Amino acid sequence: MDGVLLIDKPSGPTSHDVVARIRNIAKERSVGHTGTLDPMATGLLPLVMGKATRLAPYFSGSEKTYIAEIRLGFETSTDDAQGTPLGEPSASIPAAAAVAAAITQFAGSYEQVPPQVSAKRVDGKKSYDLVRKDKGVELRPVAVQVSSLLVHQCTGALVHLEVTASAGFYVRALARDLGRALGCGGHLAALRRTRSGTFDIAYAIKLEDAERLGPGVETHLISPAAALAHFPFVTANMAGFKRATHGNSLAPHHLAGQVVPTTVADQKVRILGEDGSLIALANSRGGELHPVVVLAER
Repeated sequence: MDGVLLIDKPSGPTSHDVVARIRNIAKERSVGHTGTLDPMATGLLPLVMGKATRLAPYFSGSEKTYIAEIRLGFETSTDDAQGTPLGEPSASIPAAAAVAAAITQFAGSYEQVPPQVSAKRVDGKKSYDLVRKDKGVELRPVAVQVSSLLVHQCTGALVHLEVTASAGFYVRALARDLGRALGCGGHLAALRRTRSGTFDIAYAIKLEDAERLGPGVETHLISPAAALAHFPFVTANMAGFKRATHGNSLAPHHLAGQVVPTTVADQKVRILGEDGSLIALANSRGGELHPVVVLAER
């Protein structure tokens, strides 16, 4: 099974749990995810399967969109509803206008301190492991980019919002920081991921339905070529196919009447076979294509 499977994760299991369950029912050893989703959270979890696991780095750095519910009034030890409340609840909850004004500071680029209970590494060890051992953790701020931040509704202590942000952004940290900015504390009450890069929750399959299908889940796979449709492509001729499968560069005469695309820095080019399948992903440099990930067999 080679491709991307979009799972609508329920609240409860970890991302690694979902990978293990799909690996078991699909009878496919090579299964991975493109970025963890907290156990409490629901929504889109793209899985890479088979040869597509080699493409995981080209999905994991994408922007993500979330629907979130923030509860104002107190912080927790994990910055979400699963943690222990820190201190007494605030007796005063800010009005909706104050929330709308305060949240504007979190749009655009800024430095965000990750939650202490997170997978961020400190001296080679995961932060949440150190916290469980009662060892002090001081995490450095990380540059994040919030391209869209919309407050849909404020009802009492609950703030419903939608946020689109760069990879590495923590909505839990946003909840914590918004509460601090308002002087009342806050934590994440609920979270649902609806987009990851070009993938949309509308095309995801529920985990329970995937398990019911077993190996038949293969019919829901997005092919590697389609999953990377946001990259330009060329079609290799027979000579080009042979060179690409050996990891050798391709010149224009190795393509089916096409020129080598001129791309921006770090952008990749898909090399497709005549049947439309993905042979390799390549860098365009000096008028040639240099494969960096090869999927087709020799």
